[in-house]
Amino acid sequence: MKFSIITVCLNPGEKLNATLDSVLRQSCRDAEVILKDGGSVDGSVTKWQKEHAADPDAGRVRVFVEKDTGIYDAMNQAAARAEGEFLLFLNCGDVFPDGKVLERTRKVLEEEQAAGTDMERLVLYGDTCSGKNHVTIASAPAITGFTCYRNIPCHQSCFYSAALCRGKPYDLQYKIRADYDHFLWCFYKAKARMRHMNFPVASYEGGGYSESRENRERDKQEHRRITAAYMGKLELLKYRAVMAVTLAPLRRALAESSAFSGVYHGLKERVYRRRER
Repeated sequence: MKFSIITVCLNPGEKLNATLDSVLRQSCRDAEVILKDGGSVDGSVTKWQKEHAADPDAGRVRVFVEKDTGIYDAMNQAAARAEGEFLLFLNCGDVFPDGKVLERTRKVLEEEQAAGTDMERLVLYGDTCSGKNHVTIASAPAITGFTCYRNIPCHQSCFYSAALCRGKPYDLQYKIRADYDHFLWCFYKAKARMRHMNFPVASYEGGGYSESRENRERDKQEHRRITAAYMGKLELLKYRAVMAVTLAPLRRALAESSAFSGVYHGLKERVYRRRER
């Protein structure tokens, strides 16, 4: 099995349909879906199963119902059951932007294998379509220490080797940024190869747990703890200075603004593409 697409849920409602259907519409069939349900009582999982009982593709969806302590615990439980070589975590409400994402990703994996890459230490990442502002958010063409400090690729747009996910499960002390901690571990500790794929991988709904106003302070605290665990003091000082000089708060406001996000992300994509040449 090449891919395991992992979706964790708790009372997901109609969002579950869009996510699962987008996976099953992929032209590449070499993929399973791990649907990890924390004990939904809204009937959405059962309803989807009944409606798709006659669909042969629905057999690729493996449903597990088990209590968990939160989203990252649920993701760890699902990763432990996955049979695919590469895992992608697609939350309820998030979808693939078209039906060829897995096919294109498989071709990139074949290129890496032909080049002799250690496939157990490989992360592939792409761009992300924002469901909130309807723009494409370009990911950095190369991952550096500053990229890790400032803005890593969207989690839903990253394919991780199963070995990396099992070698470092999500750290449950982090309620918002356990995926960020895992990405930095892959880069700094596992020395994983990280390859940018020049196409959108996921369409991200936005408005998640970490984006609520009351959780932003906790988000900042976890960012400080995690970066301090992987980066030296001088490295952190340099990155903070660069962020201050380049007016990071203003750039973030432009990136999130419904009026200016299209222009901002368009300019950023041009800069990134120029660096790739």
